[in-house]
Amino acid sequence: MNAVAYHLDPAHGLDGLTVRGQDVPQPGPNQVVIKVRAASLNRRDLMLMDGSYPLPATPGIIPLSDGVGEVIAIGDNVTRAVLGDRVSAAYFVRFINGPQRLAHVAEQYGANYNGMLATYALVEQDSVVHVPEHLTDIEAATLTCAGVVAWAALTAPVSVAQGETVLTVGTGNVALFAVQHAKMLGARVISITSGPEKAERLRKLGADETVDRSETPDWDEKVLELTDGLGVEHVVEAVGLPTLSKSVRSAGYNAMITMIGASQLPKGQPLENPFVGPYLAIRRIAVGSRDQYEAMNRAITEHRMRPVIDRMFPLDHAVAAYRYFRDDNPFGKVVITMP
Repeated sequence: MNAVAYHLDPAHGLDGLTVRGQDVPQPGPNQVVIKVRAASLNRRDLMLMDGSYPLPATPGIIPLSDGVGEVIAIGDNVTRAVLGDRVSAAYFVRFINGPQRLAHVAEQYGANYNGMLATYALVEQDSVVHVPEHLTDIEAATLTCAGVVAWAALTAPVSVAQGETVLTVGTGNVALFAVQHAKMLGARVISITSGPEKAERLRKLGADETVDRSETPDWDEKVLELTDGLGVEHVVEAVGLPTLSKSVRSAGYNAMITMIGASQLPKGQPLENPFVGPYLAIRRIAVGSRDQYEAMNRAITEHRMRPVIDRMFPLDHAVAAYRYFRDDNPFGKVVITMP
């Protein structure tokens, strides 16, 4: 198949996702060309398409931050990769380590730098990340966004400690990675979900206890019961403002609540004061650094962890993959494979 790339015009939704031929990129100094093998979708990719993401998509950009492939060309001064390496790219083009600054979040693959939904991807060497060897291409293509943000939620500024309790809220990809990462860190995991089938799958994934919010609307009371009234030490709040008040009531003294992504309160729903109750910290984070990505990969390798895959689509069905991801409530990552 000839090289192709999808391009996004956010003004036209799914109709704005079009494909055309692609020339093999030529790397400049400090750049790497990857022949992409697989890429995957995140919620931010839908937000970029409908204009609700905080960083607007550049019209005509190649979408998707998550992908993996083989290095086929390198520019002058490249030291982080050699020909034949299997690599991905960090979410932010130049966020290597330390505190995240506004300048870091202003440069993102799949938003204003060309991303992974193409035969070839051109990336800066500062963002090159080698992926765990035991993972397939399909699995390795899922880590960049949801995997790293879940890792950052649980390991910074202070890592979850052995024996602490982590509460995960939701069953999107960040929440699923959070269950797996928390178990790698030696934590007890309580997961809030929306039905018995998902609850069973979460238990198989590693959750120690699950609470079905459709059967137990006051799930915060159940969490307190499961923790002998003490509450949990960490909450990965992957739903957002609609469930924040219950997450606060589930938290123990000096707990950390990490809110994932951009969240809006449903129209007409009041927001309770989240700081009435136990002393705790609430923060929002935006993915993580290259160093955090690499630390996560070391833990994944040590524990032989494998991401959850829901469904795969070939490259020429990328629009169908977007539609399925948007409309069909997948459990796990939706991956697009390259010919």
